[in-house]
Amino acid sequence: MSEEYTADNLFDRHTPRSRLEAQHEKEISREKALATRCLGLNGGDVLSIGSGWHPGRHLFPSPDWRLTAVDPEEDRPRYALEQGLADEAFTGAAGALDHLPDVSFDAVLYRYVLHHVVFHQPLEPVLAEARRLLRPGGVAVVIEPGLFHPVGAGLALVNRLGLGVRVHGTPDDIPLSPLALVSDVRRAGLIPEVHAVSYSWRRLPVAAQRVVSALDRLGSAPGARWLGHTFMLLARRR
Repeated sequence: MSEEYTADNLFDRHTPRSRLEAQHEKEISREKALATRCLGLNGGDVLSIGSGWHPGRHLFPSPDWRLTAVDPEEDRPRYALEQGLADEAFTGAAGALDHLPDVSFDAVLYRYVLHHVVFHQPLEPVLAEARRLLRPGGVAVVIEPGLFHPVGAGLALVNRLGLGVRVHGTPDDIPLSPLALVSDVRRAGLIPEVHAVSYSWRRLPVAAQRVVSALDRLGSAPGARWLGHTFMLLARRR
């Protein structure tokens, strides 16, 4: 569960909504392109854990994918069902889905979830759960803010100084190291693959976003893939 968000923070006081929306649209498009190119699956059953208000239907479209949305806040799974964003939905949390049977999903999605989880607990039980739930040949899809991007490094410093709430509204917005996450995934018995989703930042002026986003085409290059502001990790089960 994510911590309470404080809207009166430094970043939001100085960021017009148009900037946020412009970057959001580019990231959604980029996520879809990466999933189409790299997922290696054309359909099946997907579990979106920590689904929030956007359970990932853009990555796993109907009718090829049957999407189950899970979130600790009961209004969010209900919203996903009402809006047609999920085929099934229930209340639950990452690492605590013991009632779900083994090898029951072709894909498990954590979209901007694990950086909240790691604020409260280690990721090992969550990744072990993902492996348990995946069918052979299935894939866990993780999308997160990256630590090695300048913005990610800056946010990590802000958090370390105890200024997270004042600067960006929450103490648990924690950029993750893709290298550390790759190691965690391997220990869980999954095979990792990393791609940068975007190098731009939603707080930049829209014109600057367009310029920086030109780098996104390098997002699968061996060195550049680790440096994205956001990254996608695919973790496959043999």
